[in-house]
Amino acid sequence: MHHILCGLAANPALPSELLDRLISLADDDLADDLACRADLSRAQALALAERVEEGAVRLAYEGLLTAADIDPAARPDAALALLDRGAGRPEWAHLLAADPIHERREKLAACPGLPPDVVDTLAADPDVRVVAELALWTTAPDVTARLATHPHAEVRRAVAANEATLPATLAALLTGAGQPAARHCLVCDREEIPFVHDPQCSRPDCDLLLGASCDGSHESTVHHTREAALRNPATPVEAVVAFVDHPSTLLRWVLTTRQDLPGQAYARLAADPNPGIRRDIAENPALDEALIRAMADDHDPEVRRALAHHPRVPLDVLTRLAATAKVGATLVPRVAAASPAEIAHLARSPEPASRMLVAHRRDLPPGIRDRLADDPDAKVVKALAPHPGLTEAQLRAMVERHGVRVLAKVATNPDATPALLEELTRHEPPVRKAFREIARHRAAPAAALLACLKDGQAAPTAAAHPALPPRVITELLTATDWQVAEAAASNPSLPVAVMSDLAWHRV
Repeated sequence: MHHILCGLAANPALPSELLDRLISLADDDLADDLACRADLSRAQALALAERVEEGAVRLAYEGLLTAADIDPAARPDAALALLDRGAGRPEWAHLLAADPIHERREKLAACPGLPPDVVDTLAADPDVRVVAELALWTTAPDVTARLATHPHAEVRRAVAANEATLPATLAALLTGAGQPAARHCLVCDREEIPFVHDPQCSRPDCDLLLGASCDGSHESTVHHTREAALRNPATPVEAVVAFVDHPSTLLRWVLTTRQDLPGQAYARLAADPNPGIRRDIAENPALDEALIRAMADDHDPEVRRALAHHPRVPLDVLTRLAATAKVGATLVPRVAAASPAEIAHLARSPEPASRMLVAHRRDLPPGIRDRLADDPDAKVVKALAPHPGLTEAQLRAMVERHGVRVLAKVATNPDATPALLEELTRHEPPVRKAFREIARHRAAPAAALLACLKDGQAAPTAAAHPALPPRVITELLTATDWQVAEAAASNPSLPVAVMSDLAWHRV
């Protein structure tokens, strides 16, 4: 029955008096659904917060509670939520900095605008997890500079990930130059060294990362610190480029997302023996045309596929890539930015792969749209099928010519008529993916939705569709699949009398 109440809690047609009833019954799960409702009144928000602590947290994040509504001693988690939003009171931070539960102090350490004395208290916290959280989220460069020399390597790792850390501090963390040696890490805090964490570790209380190790130099944490510094856009490029040829694949891989490297560094990464590194560098917007053209001949299809999604790939290179790599059923950035002349050129191409590229656009001129609708290649038609403006006759013709290859995409067309959608559910052989698309289509008629209810994956979506007859929705409340029953309870076409019966008599 609980899933039914969760469905009711999400039902947009739920009357206010029944909303009050659900608030009086709320537990953590139900409170989470209720707190998301757009029609929750202030009085209802306060009642929900009073009943369930987790509900108060969600309501605080939703902006439905203010500092005047919260007693931090009684509702510390809700107080933390308001502090996290910058809507709490400064004196709360002093109280929560002394909370005996370290998770709350960790949460506090991530909050913005903390008073300086609270920051100092958290920086000296006996639990390194609290200090590391502060190191990760503080926006004060003087605090990150101080914590960069903390005796615990885990705190330094967090400083390296913080974009507020000064470039000079990040460079020092990356290279170790001028840094005092760390004395602790999470590994040697818990294990006798030397220690290497077994990847097959079965200890239920162990939360060390796979591969964590320490021989006294805290090597795995130092490695993660370098990784964090290389990812950090504030780390100066002159300190970063030295890692282009580093023996660690992971550290070289991290560099693929940076957009401030010199051209020679990108060229080295583009020639890396690891295909994953080459694939990711192929997506980097900082690549110049010469390197894009050179990478187009990469023997790995995933590299070529990634290159096809580069926003500045030359159109002639893109069409060549489309013929040799699986670009994917999506609009690539270069085609999204194509000029009208380029669109017309692609649409006239003798290569189906090029025509398919442009068929993924949803703003084609009617003439080009209609020509592609008659394309002899099913992949082109499949890409075009969701395009708005196609007539019912055109959509039917697509299905008649290409059948199951395009049927599911035809079902997604926003202009598909109720009659067509119903007809698609009767197609032989049936296309399961089409049922899922029809079940969420705004124009789906009751007859089509009834057919969708027979498909296990489409049924929950169909059960929530307001075009279902109220009698059917009511019957679905007793479905053996709880997801279907919950979806039916969330259906705005569920009769109010049935909602009332569920809330008052079937709890």
